[in-house]
Amino acid sequence: MIPEAKAIKLVEIYLYICKRYDEDLKYCCERFSNNNEPKFSDQEIMTIYLYAIQEEQRF
Repeated sequence: MIPEAKAIKLVEIYLYICKRYDEDLKYCCERFSNNNEPKFSDQEIMTIYLYAIQEEQRF
């Protein structure tokens, strides 16, 4: 199970990504897939990527 501090950080990143996506990114980004019902949203994928980079301290 994920520690509480890391879980809070993950939720903060997700909420920030959702806010930015709704304001700006959905107009600039386009999903290049023929999948009508993806298992993950674009916001979730971006959150996973940024959280992993933040945890590992790598680029």
